[in-house]
Amino acid sequence: MVDYRIDRRSGVATYVQIVQQTKQAIRLGLLGPGDKLPTAREVVEATAVNPNTVLKAYRELEREGLVEARRGLGTFVRRSLGAAPADSPLRAELEDWAARARESGLEREDVAALFTAVLETHYPEQAAHAAPAHTPQGDPS
Repeated sequence: MVDYRIDRRSGVATYVQIVQQTKQAIRLGLLGPGDKLPTAREVVEATAVNPNTVLKAYRELEREGLVEARRGLGTFVRRSLGAAPADSPLRAELEDWAARARESGLEREDVAALFTAVLETHYPEQAAHAAPAHTPQGDPS
């Protein structure tokens, strides 16, 4: 199950945060094909967001072909993304690096900027297509 965390100060629309967190859970293998997403009601109870916001996020995921709604049953993951399992040795290395970065006094935004700069160096073909993580979206819901 996904445990959505909504950051109302991020400037990122709530539905976009739900989409991003769902994709991350799929990419990390925490959700796989056939797994059921939380119901809109469950997300609303856990996050205090508008039910229409959750439905908008799920529609976006469906439009992207990642999930499918089954009438009367719920919304289910259709396919996986990437190959970065949550228990990857690379994750452990990244955890260690992030801990060292924090201990050295770097703020979250500093770490994000550093990491993004390194990603753009190693994945230049995808840098132009990536949306900034904290760009305000038009829809505040």
